[in-house]
Amino acid sequence: MLPSRLAFIRSRLRAAAWLTLFLASAASAATGFPQQESSTNATLTGIDVLQQQGFAPLAGKRIGLITNQTGVDRHGRSTIDILFHAPNVRLLALFSPEHGIRGELDENVPSTTDAATGLPIYSLYGEVQRPSPAMLAGIDALVFDIQDAGVRFYTYITTMGYAMEATAQNHVEFYVLDRPDPLGGEIVEGPMLDAHRTSFVAYFPMPVRMAMTLGEMARMFNAENKIHCDLHVIAMRNWRRSQWLTDTGLPWVNPSPNLRSPTAGLLYPGLEILQAGGLSVGRGTDHPLEQFGAPFVDADSLATYLNQRAIPGVRFEPTRFVPASGVYQGQLCQGARVTVTNRAALRSMRMGLEVAAAFDKLYAGKLELAKMILLVGNADTLTQLSGGAAAGEIVASWQPRLEVFRRMRAHYLLYR
Repeated sequence: MLPSRLAFIRSRLRAAAWLTLFLASAASAATGFPQQESSTNATLTGIDVLQQQGFAPLAGKRIGLITNQTGVDRHGRSTIDILFHAPNVRLLALFSPEHGIRGELDENVPSTTDAATGLPIYSLYGEVQRPSPAMLAGIDALVFDIQDAGVRFYTYITTMGYAMEATAQNHVEFYVLDRPDPLGGEIVEGPMLDAHRTSFVAYFPMPVRMAMTLGEMARMFNAENKIHCDLHVIAMRNWRRSQWLTDTGLPWVNPSPNLRSPTAGLLYPGLEILQAGGLSVGRGTDHPLEQFGAPFVDADSLATYLNQRAIPGVRFEPTRFVPASGVYQGQLCQGARVTVTNRAALRSMRMGLEVAAAFDKLYAGKLELAKMILLVGNADTLTQLSGGAAAGEIVASWQPRLEVFRRMRAHYLLYR
């Protein structure tokens, strides 16, 4: 090819590239929304996909939105703002889960008005836990966009299930804007919930770590619980089950006041169960859910004992702290700080059992195992633990029921 001809082609390509950038910039300025990345590898959540679709699934609908501070697109823009300004969509009401619409509360959440939009915010964490017919009046579709923690006893799961039941009863469509399971989509772990122990912290009989997205769980609840709601899942693009949230490039947003990092999120399933038994898990400190202890503990001996157990994926450092809230508020606690050394090897629930067994051995009678039933959700697990069974033996006893769950779960998975 002649040099002059090649130079001409290159100049035209550069001009086309600049024109594309100019048009994208102009579109962003005109709509007020950042344009989505075109990378074929970027993980797009349900709200990102909905924007790419031009909001077509919600066109002409009057909608309510269950969300909180985790409901953001890939660029950090709030789903509330996005849907409030979306063309041909009318956002009528907001619904708040535990911790409030901004994720700042650790008590009952009041109903109020959103200062930015003027919309009513109906609390689903207080005296009322389900959308009422009055709340749903005039709404065609209820949209759910919240980042889950990937843990059975996290209440956002139950809020979704209750909302699905309410929409089915009131003939309202239900949309889930899907997001990753932050702990990945492969590791299923923990005891199965005893069937009669469903509650606000245990909506459905499943293990503590189910390795499912909220969209997948919604499909499972709808079929297995025979809810029969008019369910629509806006699926993600470019998310693989092997990916943790930190692998996706999506922003980490604290799902609640005490889950402040991916490390805390990974340790949460195993450490949270200990609080009911009488341990501080660091609430009211700078590192909640990354440490645990009590006034009666000797930090050095506890950390030494736990490290001798060679628990896969973690090591323990002696620590001392004074929690400003929660268990042992204002008291000096000694205990252990947990460092994750290999997240793929770590099984959070097994770690929690190891810690509980250590306390039962070193400080007999101090940890009230029976009180852990609400979150553990499985009486046989606590019976074995109180009887001195090794953590590995207890974990092995879970496997037959976990295998049954895996087979059922496979029918509802949306991603590979």
